[in-house]
Amino acid sequence: MDERKRESIVAYLQRRMAEFGITPEAVAASIAQDQLRLSAVRYRDASGNTWDGEGTAPQWVIQATSAGQSLEHFSVRRVGVEETQSSKQASVDWRDDPFAGTRLATFKGERLQAP
Repeated sequence: MDERKRESIVAYLQRRMAEFGITPEAVAASIAQDQLRLSAVRYRDASGNTWDGEGTAPQWVIQATSAGQSLEHFSVRRVGVEETQSSKQASVDWRDDPFAGTRLATFKGERLQAP
């Protein structure tokens, strides 16, 4: 992004913030609150839905576990041995897994043999 375009966007944002009475401190506090909320997330699905593991399970968790998916499949943090092993292995982003929460995500069928 070139400098002129950046300055234009910053000026626009400053005008809109002044129009609505939003201070930079309020924006910083909101960002900090969001980061705290996100750090409390224990489970996340491929669509970006999250749950902190407390209280009643949200609908997406109920549906996924009813379909046979393990709750640990959605765990954001892995503990113990898995944590050290995952740091050694190549990182894979499972958030966009099209089969998350479906039977295909857990099905381990027999290999088909050619006749």
